[in-house]
Amino acid sequence: MAKMGQLVQSDTIIGADDRILVTGATGFIGVRVVRSLLALGFRNVRCFSRPSSPASKVQDLLQLGGNGNHVEMVTGNLLSRQDCKAGTEGASVIVHLAAARGEKSIPDAFMNSVVTTRNLMEAGAANGCLKRIVNVSSFSVYSNRNKPERRMLDENCPVDRHPELRGDAYTFVKVKQDEILAEYAQRLGVPYVIVRPGYVFGPGNPGISGRVGIGTFGIFLHLGGSNKIPFTYVDNCADAIALAAVKQGIDGEVFNVVDDDLPTSRKFLRLYKKNVRPFRSIYIPHFMSYALCYLWERYSEWSLGQLPSTYNRWVWHGYWKKTRYSNDKLKSRLQWSPRVPMMQAMQLYFESCRSGGPGA
Repeated sequence: MAKMGQLVQSDTIIGADDRILVTGATGFIGVRVVRSLLALGFRNVRCFSRPSSPASKVQDLLQLGGNGNHVEMVTGNLLSRQDCKAGTEGASVIVHLAAARGEKSIPDAFMNSVVTTRNLMEAGAANGCLKRIVNVSSFSVYSNRNKPERRMLDENCPVDRHPELRGDAYTFVKVKQDEILAEYAQRLGVPYVIVRPGYVFGPGNPGISGRVGIGTFGIFLHLGGSNKIPFTYVDNCADAIALAAVKQGIDGEVFNVVDDDLPTSRKFLRLYKKNVRPFRSIYIPHFMSYALCYLWERYSEWSLGQLPSTYNRWVWHGYWKKTRYSNDKLKSRLQWSPRVPMMQAMQLYFESCRSGGPGA
C-alpha cells in the first residue's frame, strides 16, 4: 500500500503547525482522515468526539501523536454551543464528519446533522482564524434525474429538490446540511468545500451496499445487475477529504469521491459470495424493480402511509438507475489518486468480513 506524499506548503491554505479540527474523529472514516492529514505533513490535529465514543478508537487516535505530531482529543456534543466554542478554538480548518446515522426520525436527524453544522460554523467563525470548513456530504443528495449528460453522475448534476419524497431521514438531512452550509458560509464569510463520497467500504463497514440489493425479505434481491457501484475504499476517501481540507484555490467547490476500476454490482456480488459466504440471491431486472417501486409507492399512498414509502421511484433513481460515475474533477483539482487499487481494496474488505473483526 503506497504512502501519501507531503504537500508543498505553498499549495496549502495553512501551515504544518496550524490546528485542524476533525469532528466525528472516532468514526469509520474519521480515524483515517486524521492519519491522512498527518501523512500530508500537518502536525496539529484536534479530534472531536462524543463522550460515548469507543475507548479503543480514542486510544487509536492518541497513539498517532508523538514524533512531532500533536493529536488532541476533545469530547462534547455539537448541539452545545459551549462545546462547539471549545472545540473550534484556534482551529484554522474544520473537517466536519459528524452526522446523524441510523436515525429514523427526521426531526432527530435534523437536530444532529443540520443544527450541529450551524452551531459549528458559528463557533468557528467567531474564533477569528477559520480559513475553511469541509463538509462531508453524500452521493445520496443527488436526484439522479435530468442529468446534463446521459447516465453520467458528476458534480454538475442536480441535487434532489424534494428529498422528503425519498422517505429516508439521512438523505433529507444531508441535503439540508449542504444548504445550511452554503447559507451560513455566505452570512458569516467562512470559505467552504463540500466532499461527496460514493459508498465508502472497507474494514469496519461489513454491510453490502443497498446499491447492490436488499436482503429484507428473507432472500437477497439483487437489484444492481450490470450497474457500476460507486465504491470508494475508506483510506482513499480519507485521502480525498484531507486534500480538500488544505489545498489552495478550491473554496466553494464540490468534489465527488469514487475510486477507479469500479466493479459492476454483479461482479461484486459474485466475489462476495466466493470470498465471504455463499447465500441465495435473485436478480430483479431494472424494468421490474422500477415497476415494483412504483407499485409499492402507490400502495403506500392508498394505505395512507400504513405501509411506509420505503421503496419508491425516487429511491430507484438514486440507487438502481443505470449510471456512470466520474472522479475527473477530484484528480485534476486535488491531484488525488486512489492509493489502494480496487481489487486490493475488495480483498481487504472481504478478509475483514470473513474474520468478523471491526477493522481499524
